[in-house]
Amino acid sequence: MKNRRQLKILNIIKNRDVATQEELGLLLEEEGVNVTQATISRDIKRLGLIKVPDGDGEYKYAIRSNNSKGQVQGWLQKMFQDFVIDLDYSDNIIVLKTVQGTAGGLASAIDNSRWDDVLGTVAGDNTIFLVVKPKDKAEEVLDKFKKLLSD
Repeated sequence: MKNRRQLKILNIIKNRDVATQEELGLLLEEEGVNVTQATISRDIKRLGLIKVPDGDGEYKYAIRSNNSKGQVQGWLQKMFQDFVIDLDYSDNIIVLKTVQGTAGGLASAIDNSRWDDVLGTVAGDNTIFLVVKPKDKAEEVLDKFKKLLSD
């Protein structure tokens, strides 16, 4: 439940300008997640979210880009184990099948982890396409993802 909620938070932050914990709580409620302000505060800290200028003189939440590699790796591993159902590849595209409603947040986490050889992601509700560059690295990246599932 916690990881799913945190993925929803990442997805909201990625797609909307959110200025306050109260606003984030309301957006989570729209997603069917009832949560206290204290829980939102803990999630913000756990996710390493920061406030950045929004360009209009206000501030919004954003994903910190300097999380430690070990911190990001451990968090990704937990999310992979909780949410990835299947994975495969063709040429330079890796396809991750996820639990319903978790693909957007997981794709955002992958993008923000600056994973070597992953050019970017596109997510639906339960599917993520990852583009690998160069093409000959796709199998190697897939093996790293499989390792996240098995460790």
